[in-house]
Amino acid sequence: MTIKYPNGSLPLYNERQKKQTKVAKQKQSFANRGMRFEEAINESNEYYLNRGCAVIHKKPTPLQIVKVDYPKRSAAVIKEAYFKEASTTDYNGVYQGYYIDFEAKETKNKTSFPLKNLHAHQIEHMKKCLSHRGICFVLLWFSSLNRCFFIDSHYIVHYWEQQATQKKSLSLATIEEIGIEIIPGVAPRIPYLQAVDQFIELKEQTSCQTIHEHSVMNHQKRKQ
Repeated sequence: MTIKYPNGSLPLYNERQKKQTKVAKQKQSFANRGMRFEEAINESNEYYLNRGCAVIHKKPTPLQIVKVDYPKRSAAVIKEAYFKEASTTDYNGVYQGYYIDFEAKETKNKTSFPLKNLHAHQIEHMKKCLSHRGICFVLLWFSSLNRCFFIDSHYIVHYWEQQATQKKSLSLATIEEIGIEIIPGVAPRIPYLQAVDQFIELKEQTSCQTIHEHSVMNHQKRKQ
C-alpha cells in the first residue's frame, strides 16, 4: 500500500524503495542493462583474467592504415583505413592447458539461429582448430529470450556444411539438445567456463570409453 502526504507527494522512503527496486531489476536482467553480448563477454574475460582462471582475449581485427594526421607530435589520428583480410573467430586463449577458440553470435530470432550468420572463413578456421584438438565453440545469445548456449564447433561445422541439402538454420529445439545452456550472471556476466568444464568432462569420459572399447576389441582379436 502506498501512503501519500496531504499534499499528494510520496514519502521519501517510498521513493528510495522504488529506486532500489529499479536498480535491483536492472542488475537481474541482462537485457535491461543495455549491454551488448560482446561487451558482456569482454567483461567476463576480464573477470577470469583478474582471478587467474584463464587468459582469453578478443582478437584484434587486422587493419591497413591509409591516411594518418598528426595534429601534434604526441598524438596521431587515423583518417582512413580498411580491413586487410577477413577475421577468423572472435576470441582465443588458454584455459587449464587447453587452447580455447570461439565465436560469439547474437540473434533476435526466438525459434532458430540462421546459419548464414556464420561465414566460410570462420568455418574453415574452426575446422583447423578442431584438427589440432583445440576446444572450439560458438557462444550463441538469443536476445529476445535472454538465453545463452555453448555449442561445440563439431556440430556447427556439420550443420553449416549440410545447408545445401538440409535446413539453413538451427532450431532452438536442436540447440537445446546439442548445446550447453549458460545462465547469465553478475560476476562474471557470461560464465561460459562452466560450460567449457562440462564439455571437457564429457570429452574425457567419451575418450576413456573409446579407449576401453578399443582395448576390449583388441583383447577379443588376440583370443581368436
